[in-house]
Amino acid sequence: MKTILIMRHGEAAPMQADDAARNLTQVGHLEAKKMGQWLANTQKPDALLVSPYVRAQQTANGVAESITFKHSETCADITPEGKPHVAADYLETLIQMHPECNSWLIVAHMPIVSYLVDQLCPGNMPIFNTGAVAVIHYNENTNRSEYININAPADL
Repeated sequence: MKTILIMRHGEAAPMQADDAARNLTQVGHLEAKKMGQWLANTQKPDALLVSPYVRAQQTANGVAESITFKHSETCADITPEGKPHVAADYLETLIQMHPECNSWLIVAHMPIVSYLVDQLCPGNMPIFNTGAVAVIHYNENTNRSEYININAPADL
């Protein structure tokens, strides 16, 4: 059994012409650090898959202050306009390729984070507050997933 943790980036600056270049706000940086501490204490992720967008990279960096990952990579399939079935297929492939990793953290954006939860656990499409993390249990032998819950910085 593996754990998949799907996280929305922390609070970001307002929309601008270059969406990919938006930075986290001060609140967003605090959300990333807070969730990093929570993840380190409760879920212990050992693999990271992160969007190439600046705000997701900054969120992952904030989380990484509390966690050392065995495997990490940037993935263009988990941007806001990404296709959830492609992202899920890629994630499942990575899980098979890296059996030493038991807990995978995906740092991405709305709406892909909600669609990805639904792709893995049909019928579950939570709305993510900034910095929120959905917890999913994944059976790599059957490729079946179970949605457990969602945790937001304000809830901790």
